[in-house]
Amino acid sequence: MKPKESQNTVDLYFMEARAKLIDIAAFMDRVERDGFTDDFRYRAFKDALGELDSRNRTENVLLSLSDQTDALIPEATTKAACGAWPDKPQ
Repeated sequence: MKPKESQNTVDLYFMEARAKLIDIAAFMDRVERDGFTDDFRYRAFKDALGELDSRNRTENVLLSLSDQTDALIPEATTKAACGAWPDKPQ
């Protein structure tokens, strides 16, 4: 069996990543234009962006958006996940 030839990751994924980056910039423009910068989800989003320069960026981005407490809550307060932890210490 012949080993798989290496493919250029940039050639394969650059345009997809570029489109996502433009979407992120547009999202941030809309939030800031509409004055929702104090929303905990937006603050968490911006904190997660700061993790992009870290060594384990995927893990760190995920952890920055996650509730890392292990205590159970007595009952759910919402019907759906919100994507960020509202009580994250700053």
